[in-house]
Amino acid sequence: MGKIEYTYKQLTVSDLEFFKQLLRVFGEAFEDVPTYQDHLPSDEYLVNLLGKPHFIALIALQGQEVVGGLAAYVLEKFEQDRKEIYIYDLAIASAHRRKGLATGLINKLKEIAQEIKAYVIFVQADPPDMPAVKLYESLGTREEVYHFDIPV
Repeated sequence: MGKIEYTYKQLTVSDLEFFKQLLRVFGEAFEDVPTYQDHLPSDEYLVNLLGKPHFIALIALQGQEVVGGLAAYVLEKFEQDRKEIYIYDLAIASAHRRKGLATGLINKLKEIAQEIKAYVIFVQADPPDMPAVKLYESLGTREEVYHFDIPV
């Protein structure tokens, strides 16, 4: 049996079906299918989001099947003329984990960050998710911070 080949792709407005596949991967990987599937925005909303310069969606493909991906936001800073990128969600389908896909996605995001002149990529990991914590520790500097959700 040969090595499985994966490719990485940044989604554009013409990749709606790939984006919907990514949402399914997120729901299954996070064991939260209702959040990612029960109230999908309209196709128009999703295409509009994919067209925004501050939103980045990357996928890992095996053939034409989305097996992982990430969603990130570009934040324009105010204290200096610079940008940073926040990885909001990153997930790999269970059958494809531990094969370097998450690192591959982040490396692809680093290329995009260089193109848009971002100076840093940051991500949040919850302490019980040790595989994510170990991945991010291998790629960057860990900071101890508090996270607060403020209801509106």
